[in-house]
Amino acid sequence: MHPPLDQAPPILDLALERTLTAWVQRFSQPQWRGKFIEGWLFESPPARRAAEQQLAAAGVQARFHSAYKPLVQFFLDEVVSAATAAQLASVHIDYPQPAAGDARRFALEAYPLAALLPAGAVQLLARSDQQPWYGVRLRWHGGRTRTARIHAPNRQHPDSTGTPVLSPTGWLRVGSSAGLADVLDSAVSTDYEEAWQQIMQAVARHPWPAQEPYFERLDIRIDLPGYEQPITWADETISTLEALHEDVYFSLLEFFQQHSGRTAGDRRLQPGQIVPDVRAGAEQVRVRVQLRAFDEPEPPKGAWPGTRAEAQGARGLAQNGQPPLELLDSPPPAALIERIMRTWPAERFSAPTRQGRAVQGCYRAGSQEPVFISAGQHANETSGIVGALRAAQALHAQPGAHFALIALENPDGYALHRELCQQHPGHMHHAARYSALGDDIEYREHAPLLERQARQTALALSGARLHVNLHGYPAHEWTRPLSGYMPRGFADWMLPKGFFLILRHHSGWQGRARALLHSVCRQLLQVPGLAEFNQRQRQLYECHAGPLPFEVIDGIACMVQENTRDAPVTLISEFPDETIHGPAFRFAHTVQMQTVLAAVRAWQHLARASENVGSRALT
Repeated sequence: MHPPLDQAPPILDLALERTLTAWVQRFSQPQWRGKFIEGWLFESPPARRAAEQQLAAAGVQARFHSAYKPLVQFFLDEVVSAATAAQLASVHIDYPQPAAGDARRFALEAYPLAALLPAGAVQLLARSDQQPWYGVRLRWHGGRTRTARIHAPNRQHPDSTGTPVLSPTGWLRVGSSAGLADVLDSAVSTDYEEAWQQIMQAVARHPWPAQEPYFERLDIRIDLPGYEQPITWADETISTLEALHEDVYFSLLEFFQQHSGRTAGDRRLQPGQIVPDVRAGAEQVRVRVQLRAFDEPEPPKGAWPGTRAEAQGARGLAQNGQPPLELLDSPPPAALIERIMRTWPAERFSAPTRQGRAVQGCYRAGSQEPVFISAGQHANETSGIVGALRAAQALHAQPGAHFALIALENPDGYALHRELCQQHPGHMHHAARYSALGDDIEYREHAPLLERQARQTALALSGARLHVNLHGYPAHEWTRPLSGYMPRGFADWMLPKGFFLILRHHSGWQGRARALLHSVCRQLLQVPGLAEFNQRQRQLYECHAGPLPFEVIDGIACMVQENTRDAPVTLISEFPDETIHGPAFRFAHTVQMQTVLAAVRAWQHLARASENVGSRALT
């Protein structure tokens, strides 16, 4: 008999030597006095500078660079700050064609450089060779110039599908004089890389069951020096913590896809809940992988402590039964979402979740053409949840409104998102994207349907032929630095490119669907600030990633696909909201709300037009 999960020995519990500490100890020895050391590793600027000073005291000249985003780090370390960036007149950067992977890989790794420097100053040009370095030519106002060669050490290796990729790696160069590497010039597997490799090897060795799900919860705790470097004026943060979370989570998904015999990227995979927890501040790296049972869901609370807007929302609810949703500056607790929905006169329905929560839905019958509104399918995409609530609030005030609503489709994932945000409120937290079974709810096909049943009930009750499904995507760069840098299967989502729409339709519904799309885009022109927001994000995206690969309608990027899933027409919103707070969050859920209301208006108009055509045909 196996011990209970929480009493089982860990799959992995390992301490790793800190690479930077090992280098300082090694090169402080007398035989290295007078040598010149240059190294690349995954450490913060202050830690790298401190190590250089320690070696200088031992008679060794050392310079340590970041192996993660080395070009951006060069500019932050040596060229610009928020106060001095405007002094640059032009920045020319040439980058290599990679030996493996996407042709713009090194241009993407330079993100968000164009946001750090004066508008239009940056030019990124591809070279014909494959050597992993950037050529930089700088010119300041007044005529001063500088050139530099910025090395970007990488290792070539197969990814989980066997495809060759390039990943950033540690590197050491030792020379007898400055600029030489006549003593040592080789790649080094750093503590950061070793942590990921040890996790993958330990999971691969473990005797997993043959049938899904393989566990309830798989916790991966990583403590490491790490760092987060905010770039406030570019609204970005360089985070080795978030990057490792993302790489561990998706690497493990890929492992379990292979273990299950599924194809890569199959969203029906149900391994269980994978939870990476990566924290900074340790003097050395410690990695722990542990199976555990689910926690019992917390009972609903009578108050919702949190942000200022949440507190205002709770007070407003006590006064008039409705919180001031427009003031919410962060995702509200699930208990508050449910209580808001219960204040409206509507038919209730629900569906259970794997962890014992419930997906709450409501249906309001009316004389208009019905619409189904949902949000929170991917629980780390949170602006749509408030946007859906605000739209439903407005529709309840309209005579004849006819709709079904599921404001939070993935309560288990949402609970994990709030748990993870206690440590890192600004991270993307893709571990909370899917259900507690580990799958994407929309793609679930077989019993037990659990959360998926709520969507089917909403469509059946309402008879809606339009589904407005509110989503989000990363509000900042999404990387997997140890698996080829670009997120495999999600490369189009790795950089923000503004608010955009995805339109899905059944065969025979293309005309009505495209009419809906054009109407919604035209109406969204009236949302204050949206056009400027989209233009600003697209300009930065295109500088690093090239031309936007989507149709643009009235300033909004759009994708149109024929798809047989769910309603005949599905309009999916995509706001870069992972994970934003404050005014940015309020703007995001305002755009989401306006998208729903625009779609409802357009759908009513199209329904009336169709009826008129039918009536004329009969006469």
